Amino acid sequence: MSLKSAYIREQKRYTQGELVKLFVGDESEIIRILKRLKEYGVLKVVKASDEQKTLTDLIEEDIEVADVEAGENEYLYIFTFVGVITVAGRIIKCYPKYLLHTEEPVSEMKQIIKVIEKYNGKEQIIRMVNDTTDSAAFNMLAVMLWMLQDYFENGSYSSSKDIIEINGTGEILWDKTINETFAIINDNRPYYQDMYTRKRANDDQDYFKRLHECVLTKCSKELASTDLLNLFDILGVDLSDEEICDFGENDYILDRIYKELNIQFGTRKQMVLKTIYSYIANSSTHIDDMDCFSMFGTNSFNLIWEKACSEILDNQLDRPIGLIALPVPLGDEFNQRTKLIDVIEHPIWFGKSEREYFEQKAQDTLIPDIISIYKENDKHKCIIFDAKYYNLQLEKNKPLRGQPGIESVTKQYLYQLAYKDFLDYHGMKQENINNCFLMPTEGDEIIETGYVMVGFLKRMGLGDISIRLLPARTVYQMYLDNKKMEIAKLNL
Repeated sequence: MSLKSAYIREQKRYTQGELVKLFVGDESEIIRILKRLKEYGVLKVVKASDEQKTLTDLIEEDIEVADVEAGENEYLYIFTFVGVITVAGRIIKCYPKYLLHTEEPVSEMKQIIKVIEKYNGKEQIIRMVNDTTDSAAFNMLAVMLWMLQDYFENGSYSSSKDIIEINGTGEILWDKTINETFAIINDNRPYYQDMYTRKRANDDQDYFKRLHECVLTKCSKELASTDLLNLFDILGVDLSDEEICDFGENDYILDRIYKELNIQFGTRKQMVLKTIYSYIANSSTHIDDMDCFSMFGTNSFNLIWEKACSEILDNQLDRPIGLIALPVPLGDEFNQRTKLIDVIEHPIWFGKSEREYFEQKAQDTLIPDIISIYKENDKHKCIIFDAKYYNLQLEKNKPLRGQPGIESVTKQYLYQLAYKDFLDYHGMKQENINNCFLMPTEGDEIIETGYVMVGFLKRMGLGDISIRLLPARTVYQMYLDNKKMEIAKLNL
């Protein structure tokens, strides 16, 4: 089967007919694919109302829980996933919703995949199985990518063997030398003309090393044929001319791997062996099979946007307040080791017993996305950021849409109130405390979009909430390069 590729924009409303054209196939086959996508939670179905057609984000309560049927015109199909999906001979490349002016964002997708990899970099597990509440499928794509990335970091699986030599350069085996060679005695001291030595060498013909290299070569060829090596920016490898069948029947191979696992205790060797085991055990399925539903990406790309903004804008929420540059020395009543996030008070609940009230502190409280306290032109400033993964339409003579809800606006004011006493005490003037929403744009410049305010809260002395569109490509590159953005560039 020749693999077909399609680019899909996250959160865009597609008709069934549009997806049939994009996925290239007969209607019945595409219906099967859509059902599979819906089953694994990357596709949602909503009623094709005029209101839905104008939305840029999915409203959870509007989701229509209905089966996908052929010729269906009353529903719209929405992908809630960013990344790569392979199923039934299709490679579906889902790109973020803010990329509005391109239908094949190749370079953007390559960068986004690197960002997703970094975001998930601390996870030590391989997502070999896609799990939902209803079913599960082996994730061949994740396994193949992990094996290639591991190879470039650590090389082939290696087994060493001890080689005993005469007069070699390794460790001298004194017991064997004394017992099995002749000594010349001089002044009551033995001298040995020949000595047994031991050295440890990698066994290039080791069964598991050869198997590992065979699997790596096979994975590389399959990914190259689907253009996924290019998309994931991975080099292919050609390490072996052998086929899997050269190592025996699958049951025999799996049995040998199982026995090897019982004698190898290194973490990396265990991971490689288990991954090869999973690959062999599922070798009857291929990346183009319907049953081998593979995906690399996330249903929560908003969390990645928040993380990237947090990193480049020097989020100080988890920083001890004793290490934050304030206009005046830290007050004596404050513990220097207290984190900035812990300055926000927790709700206190008061219960009534028989004769008196008692109090209990709740665990949860307000948690801002990002706070940065810094010095600019001899003035200390505090900016409370909220990274919002929204497509905002705030243009003259066009209806407002794609904006954060009222709860997001009021929370920003509450964050400012929560830190008011602490900032006042340490000389931070109200005019130097700002609130700001950060949203992504596909452009190359920071855009000062405007601001939002609530009248009665503004009359309480709280400022407006600024809106800045940040160039997503720049944000992600700085995140990948571990660089910081100059907050002054936001002109707050």
